[in-house]
Amino acid sequence: MRIWNRIRSVGDLILCDLYRYTGQTSLKSLLSSYVTTPGFHFGVWFRICSEFDAAPMKYLLLRKRVRFGIDIYPGTRIGRGFYIGHFGGIVVSSRAAIGEDCNISQGVTIGMMSRGKRKGYPEIGDRVYIGPGAKVLGKVRIGDDAAIAANCVVIDDVPDGGVVVGIPGRVVSLDGAGEYIANPVAGARRALKPEVGPASP
Repeated sequence: MRIWNRIRSVGDLILCDLYRYTGQTSLKSLLSSYVTTPGFHFGVWFRICSEFDAAPMKYLLLRKRVRFGIDIYPGTRIGRGFYIGHFGGIVVSSRAAIGEDCNISQGVTIGMMSRGKRKGYPEIGDRVYIGPGAKVLGKVRIGDDAAIAANCVVIDDVPDGGVVVGIPGRVVSLDGAGEYIANPVAGARRALKPEVGPASP
C-alpha cells in the first residue's frame, strides 16, 4: 500500500505539471508533451527520481540533466505545477525551495551565497515568474505572484506581487506575474476530480 501511495503521489505531481503546459491531463496530452516538450520530459524524470532515489534513478536523472542542460538535483523542494519554458543553462540549488505554479526560463540560476548577510539559499513563493537569464542568489524570499525580469540579479527580498528589474534587482511595481502564470494547478485538481452526478431518485 505504501508503494502505491508513493506512485499516486508522483502521478499527481506529474499531471499537475502537465496541466501547466497544456491545460489538460489526458493521456494523449501526456504522451505528446513527453515527446515534444523538453522541460516537461525532464520534469517527469525529476518527479520520479525525487520519490524513488535509488542509485540507478539518480544516474538516469543525471543523464537527463546533461542532455537538457537543466541542473536540478532529485529531492529539490519544488511544488506542483512546475513549468520550464525553455531548456538550457538552468541551475537550481538542491537546498533552494520553489512553490507551486512557478515558471522558470532558460539561463536561470537559483543558487546560494556563501558569505555575507545573505548567506544561504533562496525561497521562491507560489505563482512566481522568473525570466530568461535571471539570477536569484542567497538567502532571499521571493513573494507570491512576483515577476523577475530577464537578466535581473536578485539579492534582496521581493514582496508579494513585486515586479523586479535590473542589476541589482529593484522593485518597480506591484503588478505581479499576472498572465505569465497560465493554467494554475487549481484547474488541474478540478480536472482530476471525478464528476459527481445527481443522486438517483
